[in-house]
Amino acid sequence: MEINALDVLNAMKKDEQSPTKRNESEKKMPNDMASNKEYKVLIENLGVSYSGKTAIKDINMKIPDKAVTALIGPSGCGKTTLLRTINRMHDLTKGAEVTGKIIIDGENVYDSHITPILQRRKIGMVFQKPKPFPTMSIWNNGAAGLKLNGVKNKNVLGEIIEDSLKMAYLWDEVKDELKKPAVALSGGQQQRLCIARALAIQPEVLLMDEPASALDPIATQKIEQTIIELKKHYTIIIVTHNMQQALRVSDRTGFMYLGDLVEYDKTETVFKHPKKELTANYVQGRFG
Repeated sequence: MEINALDVLNAMKKDEQSPTKRNESEKKMPNDMASNKEYKVLIENLGVSYSGKTAIKDINMKIPDKAVTALIGPSGCGKTTLLRTINRMHDLTKGAEVTGKIIIDGENVYDSHITPILQRRKIGMVFQKPKPFPTMSIWNNGAAGLKLNGVKNKNVLGEIIEDSLKMAYLWDEVKDELKKPAVALSGGQQQRLCIARALAIQPEVLLMDEPASALDPIATQKIEQTIIELKKHYTIIIVTHNMQQALRVSDRTGFMYLGDLVEYDKTETVFKHPKKELTANYVQGRFG
């Protein structure tokens, strides 16, 4: 199911609690897991369904802080659904139901006291296709999330936008034409602008749904370099169909199939010494 930047904007503007059904249990993760500072995101017994149809089931993962975790698997296996769930994007889908827990910094994001809008502002999202806001300039694209969060001072906005564009390795290419329409940029530049826009709100976690799938090899290389640099500061979860990309940029990899997390380990282990035959068949290209 494809989601886009306009969905996020609309979600951030909503003022009411999510209609998404949640499990009754809202207890936090056991202390030995929640207090483990090595991990930024803890996923426990996570299940997602649409109008009763199961999309993912019983997912358990520990996502390390300041590292890149890749999700791989054939189309329709639940990778993007998992990203949507972390960012509470399911709140926008009628009939969606989430069970289990997603814990970020020791707090279950599906607890009843959590405001979905505020939660989404803590988690940046970059989509499969570059989706800058088409009627806005480069500068205004970078400022969009900040303005929604109430930042109005132009000097402050300018500083944050510059820093974000630098982190996305785009500043040197656009610094003299920030008033230029964002859609006038190349595809690779547009995607890096979307990364900068996500970084501007200073998220705790950055989610990327096939961020280079629509780009040429040169633009893809720049995106990958950006991801490798960003993991020094952020926890990154990336969905990719490109096996070589997962090998190049990720520290850990989860292989999903038909809604199940089949295997989750260090990337080198998953690709070179997989424990499951199904994983081996997939990473060796026997099906996909």
